[in-house]
Amino acid sequence: MLRAAGFAGILCLICSAAAADTQAPDSAGARMFDRMRGLVGTWEGTLEWSGARTGTGKLRVNYHLTGNGSALVEDLLMTESDVPTMTTVYHLDGADLRMTHYCAAMNQPRLKATMIDDTTGSASFTFVDVTNASSHPSYVDGFSIHIINPDHLNLKFEFGGASPKRATENIVLQRVKPAAT
Repeated sequence: MLRAAGFAGILCLICSAAAADTQAPDSAGARMFDRMRGLVGTWEGTLEWSGARTGTGKLRVNYHLTGNGSALVEDLLMTESDVPTMTTVYHLDGADLRMTHYCAAMNQPRLKATMIDDTTGSASFTFVDVTNASSHPSYVDGFSIHIINPDHLNLKFEFGGASPKRATENIVLQRVKPAAT
């Protein structure tokens, strides 16, 4: 009986330690991700290309949480369509803020936040790796987000990868509708 009680106690300690490991520590990445969770809702704005690609346009962006709040999904939609042209998923990996970008170029670059400024609500991400780049060699290899205030947001995608031609897509957004409560 005593042996069973001791085993149960050890099992409880192991389970609570495992549960603690799944919670994000207080880190710059966790604080930025908490701030990004406030983006849930609908946004509209403009995009402007520079570098190897030029052009402008209007777009809509929808943000929603998934995975019991552990991931933020960003769907970029051209205003004439309700079909996402690109989707990015943001999440924590321990203390690190990461993203996977499902690109219209049919590749999936993964990036990690390497600079986070709590004061300005900004983060810059650098390239980690990419899938499907052999058939689509131009991909996102840098990204930054600036949450100006709860209703204004700037995104900047840097495209390059294995392609010698670099391009930047600047997106300026304003909140249209917050998430339903």
